[in-house]
Amino acid sequence: MDTILGYDLFFWIKVFTTVFTAILFVQSSLDKIFHYKDNLAYFESHFKASPLAPLTFLLLPVITLLESLAGWLSAVGLILLLLEAEERVAIWGHLAAVLSIISLFLGQRIAKDYAGAASLVPYFLYLLFALYIFS
Repeated sequence: MDTILGYDLFFWIKVFTTVFTAILFVQSSLDKIFHYKDNLAYFESHFKASPLAPLTFLLLPVITLLESLAGWLSAVGLILLLLEAEERVAIWGHLAAVLSIISLFLGQRIAKDYAGAASLVPYFLYLLFALYIFS
């Protein structure tokens, strides 16, 4: 297989998927932290007619923690991937990202926001692809 800067294509796909995952989840988690009140108001409104309504005060910190974990594991995983070709932390970042997307998907489905749930499917497929590349 041809190489780019001494690395094969699969290495670069691993790097770029890890960069994408880090950006996506670090930004999303930081938005939830820095705009907590706005996000909580959105969650309360979004889930008001669902069985999750009484749990929204717990749902936001949980999804924020999952997204933060996914983003920062991916960011650290990227550094380790580039410096040492160490993949485990990046894989854990992608796994945390899958868990985050599945959690968001479940919430959207329970809230009967089917369009919102459908918008998560490309992220889920992308993350499955990323994990496959690491296998």
